[in-house]
Amino acid sequence: MRIKVLTIFPEMLRPMLETSILKRAIDAGLIEVELIDIRPFSELKHKNTDDYPFGGGPGMVMLAQPIVDAVESATGEGFHGKRLYLSPRGRTFSQKMAEELSKDEELLLLCGHYEGVDQRAIDLVIDEEVSIGDYVLTGGELGALVIIDAVARLIPGVLGSDESSEDESFSSGLLEYPQYTRPREYRGLAVPDILLSGDHAKIARWRRDRALELTYERRPELLEHIDMDKKDRVFMKALKEKREES
Repeated sequence: MRIKVLTIFPEMLRPMLETSILKRAIDAGLIEVELIDIRPFSELKHKNTDDYPFGGGPGMVMLAQPIVDAVESATGEGFHGKRLYLSPRGRTFSQKMAEELSKDEELLLLCGHYEGVDQRAIDLVIDEEVSIGDYVLTGGELGALVIIDAVARLIPGVLGSDESSEDESFSSGLLEYPQYTRPREYRGLAVPDILLSGDHAKIARWRRDRALELTYERRPELLEHIDMDKKDRVFMKALKEKREES
């Protein structure tokens, strides 16, 4: 997958891309990430990328011209993917959306700044606006990194095991079950015996039950979209009855 990030602060993204799993994925050629500085595309003498908003109001608005030229230069005629603008008014990013984007050959991520970008840039060269949550950041760079990280780990070979990306919070629609490693006991807290039993069927059931329990306690709205089998329904009935009694 090829990912192009348009920003006026490329230095904000480099440290994350030069560390840990993303660095290994880039070095291995599993993903390509190109940081494109919008400023050189400005036709203004001092390479400005923003100006005061028409109609008045606080802050500055990013100019359409450098953004449009930068996007058109980055995509050309052979671009096969989506052009996304990181914006608080966009569709909320989710694991499902990460899975959708991971199937594209290319992605272009536009990072806004200040009070946003001229609407004409969005109308001309952007396919969709995307938000990483209901809060406002100073720019789109952190949002771009979130999307890159979430999407990259779904690319085959990026993680050590392909099962790692499938058996985590939200991939199944549930929050992830508790995890443990050595030592067997730490400060009086022991690893649940079932995880040491070697009975894979019972371990799988324990993990499923814990995932259902955690999701019920912390994100109950997620359960509305989960397909439950008979064992799931029996467990959930007993869990709810226990909670009502306590």
